Amino acid sequence: MVSFTIQNVLIAVSDDYATVDVQVVDGKIAAIAPNLQVIGTAIDGKNKLLLPGFFNAHTHSSEMWQRGIMSVFPLELWLAELYDFTPLDPEQVYLSALGTAVETLLSGGTSVVDHLVLIPKLELETIAIATRAYREVGIRAFIAPLIQDESLSAGIPSGESAKTHEPYFRSTAATLEIIEEAVRQFHCPDEGVNILVAPTGIPLCTDALFEGCIELSDRYNLCRHSHLLETRAQEKIAQQKYGCTAVEHLKRIGFLSDRTTLAHCVWLNDPDIAILAETQSTVVHNPLSNLRLGSGIAPILKYRQAGVNVTFGCDGASSNDSQDLLEAIKIGSILHNVTDSDYQHWITPRQAVEIASLGGAKGLNLADILGSLAVGKKADLVLYDLTNLSLLPRTDPIGLLVLGRPSNVVDSAWVNGKQIVADGKVTTINVDELRQELFNHSEWETKRKSQTVAQIEADYRTVMGL
Repeated sequence: MVSFTIQNVLIAVSDDYATVDVQVVDGKIAAIAPNLQVIGTAIDGKNKLLLPGFFNAHTHSSEMWQRGIMSVFPLELWLAELYDFTPLDPEQVYLSALGTAVETLLSGGTSVVDHLVLIPKLELETIAIATRAYREVGIRAFIAPLIQDESLSAGIPSGESAKTHEPYFRSTAATLEIIEEAVRQFHCPDEGVNILVAPTGIPLCTDALFEGCIELSDRYNLCRHSHLLETRAQEKIAQQKYGCTAVEHLKRIGFLSDRTTLAHCVWLNDPDIAILAETQSTVVHNPLSNLRLGSGIAPILKYRQAGVNVTFGCDGASSNDSQDLLEAIKIGSILHNVTDSDYQHWITPRQAVEIASLGGAKGLNLADILGSLAVGKKADLVLYDLTNLSLLPRTDPIGLLVLGRPSNVVDSAWVNGKQIVADGKVTTINVDELRQELFNHSEWETKRKSQTVAQIEADYRTVMGL
């Protein structure tokens, strides 16, 4: 494996910065100190900032095909419209995974958690295609095949009237068999590809599916991922289904753990927050999609004060319309300055960087090997160009990176010690060809409301009292 030494690079230390050399040997950080002997290739770090790679801890890569076109809807109606699009084909899965990886890398992320939408009857092929794309780029991938065992209508609150729903097209047992086979074929953590168990969430999943995922997680030592209480409507559904909060129920069945990451978590009460802290579960904050869909503002400051681990995600590119991780980090930090008048609770730029890096590693049970600049940790690193116009003048580099509007600032990136971004460009694939393919596989269009979506919208407005 290639070794290298980054010379005269700026790193964050306590409340200050230091200029040091960083040696990387066999994919791990071997030394951090001034004036080290050069091992392997010498890399000029002058006027550059070195940070651990960030985690894009929740996204749906295939939603790239609907970005910019989705209606201004709340989540439940947005989902109905999303389902109304023409189903994906394998080539779209491949191209959108490549695009998600590239955008994540060029905004500071070296790891991505892809809550991957599966093509019906081509589920394993879908996972194989996404795996191939992420391997080609070289990003560290956590593929979380999105599974459910109830039909979409189960996710719409029914109010007082009980409704029957069409059975889901695939049985719970068959779904769990697919995930187990995916683990056998594709789960290779040492090669940078991880499979997670990932029921989509309580509205569309039975306890049998959650419990099957828990069993697979325990047997194969897999992390767990799910949406949780993204909207007010989901809060109502949980009460209808369980007679208690969704968090209480997930604790009761054993889904919450230090290997569990939960996307959104907007509508939790104080006892719920205490349960997340007790179980050491992680909240993935997706501020942009929460705003785009009108879901609400997750009480991130409360989570942090209660000792809950938090990290950031972009969410899918049709509910955020971007995979710019730096944008998600900025909004996810300053948004909360209006939710708590005590400014001592507000998220500082340095805290935001730690949330995006070490917070993501903790959520995936990898804090001992990823998430910070420390000797012995894997070299998932990002080098930022401090001469870039959007990071000038020379004030506080991390302050500018988090609070500014950084553009094209990633100079280099390494995953497991392998360089995959150099001079601001991804080196492992031809990005110009990717752009052309994405262009050729799409066309300018607008979305018209279908009769199905119109009916779901009418039901939704009635139940929600609109």
